[in-house]
Amino acid sequence: MSDFLLELRSEEIPARMQAGARAELEKLFRREMDAAGVETGEITVWSTPRRLALIARGLPEATEAVSEELKGPPVGAPDQALDGFCRKAGVEKGDLETRDVKGRATYFAVKNIPGRATKDLLAEAIPAIIRDFSWPKSMRWGAASISTESLRWVRPLSGIVALLGDDVVECEVHGVTSGSVTLGHRFHHSGDITIGNSDDYAMKLRAGHVIVDHEERQDLIRSGAAKVASEAGLKLVEDEGLVIENAGLTEWPVPLLGRFEEDFLEVPPETIQLTARVNQKYFVCEDEAGELANAFICTANIEAEDGGARLVDGNRKVLAARLSDARFFWDVDRKKTLAEHAKGLERITFHEKLGTVADKVERVAKLARWLVEEGVVKGTDPDMAEQAARLAKADLVTEMVGEFPELQGLMGGYYARAEGLPDAVADAIRDHYKPVGQGDEVPTAPVTVAVSLADKLDTLTGFFRMGEKPTGSKDPFALRRAAIAVLALTQQNSLRLSVVRPFEVVRETLHAQLPGAHLTANRDFGGAQVDYRALELLDFLADRLKVQQREAGVRHDLIDAVFALGGEDDLVRLLARVKALQSFMDTEDGANLLAGYKRAANILKKEDWHGAEGEIARTGEEDPLALVDDPDMKAVIDAKMNERHAKELSYTPEPAEKALMDALATSEPAASQAIEAEDFSGAMAALASLRAPIDRFFDEVTVNADEENKRAHRLDLLAAFRAAVHKVADFSRIEG
Repeated sequence: MSDFLLELRSEEIPARMQAGARAELEKLFRREMDAAGVETGEITVWSTPRRLALIARGLPEATEAVSEELKGPPVGAPDQALDGFCRKAGVEKGDLETRDVKGRATYFAVKNIPGRATKDLLAEAIPAIIRDFSWPKSMRWGAASISTESLRWVRPLSGIVALLGDDVVECEVHGVTSGSVTLGHRFHHSGDITIGNSDDYAMKLRAGHVIVDHEERQDLIRSGAAKVASEAGLKLVEDEGLVIENAGLTEWPVPLLGRFEEDFLEVPPETIQLTARVNQKYFVCEDEAGELANAFICTANIEAEDGGARLVDGNRKVLAARLSDARFFWDVDRKKTLAEHAKGLERITFHEKLGTVADKVERVAKLARWLVEEGVVKGTDPDMAEQAARLAKADLVTEMVGEFPELQGLMGGYYARAEGLPDAVADAIRDHYKPVGQGDEVPTAPVTVAVSLADKLDTLTGFFRMGEKPTGSKDPFALRRAAIAVLALTQQNSLRLSVVRPFEVVRETLHAQLPGAHLTANRDFGGAQVDYRALELLDFLADRLKVQQREAGVRHDLIDAVFALGGEDDLVRLLARVKALQSFMDTEDGANLLAGYKRAANILKKEDWHGAEGEIARTGEEDPLALVDDPDMKAVIDAKMNERHAKELSYTPEPAEKALMDALATSEPAASQAIEAEDFSGAMAALASLRAPIDRFFDEVTVNADEENKRAHRLDLLAAFRAAVHKVADFSRIEG
């Protein structure tokens, strides 16, 4: 067994590409080894700005000889079939063997593949790995680059180290031959470094001022930056992404602390941090009070003789120029009010079918006011909600956000405070994009909630109105993310939001902005005519809610059982019903009631008996079970059921039969009242009272009695039981 070392050296590899390059190198190496039949042990992959390195432990000296057999066509097959088989197997006709297969002579190709030295296999694999390497961006270079067949690499390839044990694996790629010689740090080491084997690779490079392990460099930057900050009485603002990026920019990282002028602190701290991070790859620090300090930490790639003083001064000057730009943007933007900035939104197209960003702002403002006036969002003034909504997007046309799009919303909040707008309005402008995704902070301030919810509902409504729904994995307008945000806002703030109603509000405003367009058909929903696109949006939100609840551990069948009732677009109420059902089904009463339900449903199905609702359904094409929840039919069905129960029976019911009749007469109204009061736990408790009577009924009563009047009444009783249960959930969808 031997260890294999491969180093591919080039000009500087962009830091953002190094993680992907490490994964690509390992993937291609494994591919080549698997194809050659070489078993690989532990594989380690490292990267620096100037090299990729792979170490594979425990490779065999050679592969074993193997024999392969391929079954061919039967003897007597057409020549074309036989010729094709020979080409595929790579053998001559005279080399074929014949064997008996189920009484018929059949050709077989037997190939004896001799073992090969692993060193020879690696010599073939290395050029294949380099040629097939995939980079986000690559280049050609030198005289050969005139041909499109020349090698492409992220930067010009300059060296290959390939060692199996102590021996060089000889190969050549694009004029670069393999060997055992590499280079150390660009400034701290001159001359070649000869590698003996994989065991001394990292050690010899360290002696040449190169730390080849990227994770070790990350640790050095992380701890070193915290240390220099602490020595200055400051606290490092942690930034793991910046740690990884600086590790990808250096081979010998040395964190250094510098200072910039204090008057730059007049600029919002996020602007300073983003300027330092994005433009210069610097860390920032906080003082003891948790405020941003006039300090930065840069990561040098050398150990300077003066302790880094000149390096720090040079970096300070560059940062000062960047911060001067930021301060200029800050000063220029404040010369206009947000309302004046907002006029520029008329020049920005939101979507060709939905108008400009100014059009969207108009819709969001009206919807935010409506949410407050209708009591969906409580505890704030509708004028304030509308004002915040009209200014929420204004910073999109400011100089600062033009330079740093990541600051949208945040800068609007700063500008709002600078011009003296109420804090609630400034906070709403700042936070109205939240929540951006799973785990993000969910706003709870009423004005912010109104604007944030209105913004996302407008996006969902607008695109669904245009028929631009997500399909499969495609979601170009991030509608799934908007839906998740709507769910988070409604749940976190217990908002009683009817999805259909704000859809209508947005539709009216949209139609006024773009008259004559976007006409769609209506459908019945709970007895009212509703734009069918609104129902598609409701289904979309319901699907997101189902996924969310499944991830939270709620059984999918219970979710389906509640959503199958239909006619409900209050997401909070739906969720409360699901949770109550889950709690009920975890009890013995819930499990036994489900068993009784399924037994009753099976009998009714076998007898094709639908009860009172069935009589109504037989006149049309409607689903009898769905009729139980149709508001227009409910009163008719209830009256029919009461009429049946009020009739004097032509026989004396058995005790268990009478007990179920009495239980239904009590529990069904109680469950209905509880549901009306949104006391879903109470509705479940009312249903629980049916558990013992239904069990006793099945134990003591013969449903399919010989007497027709008894049979009809008992089937009606089971239908009434089923209808009572369906007031809470569609139990037919519950597993168990």
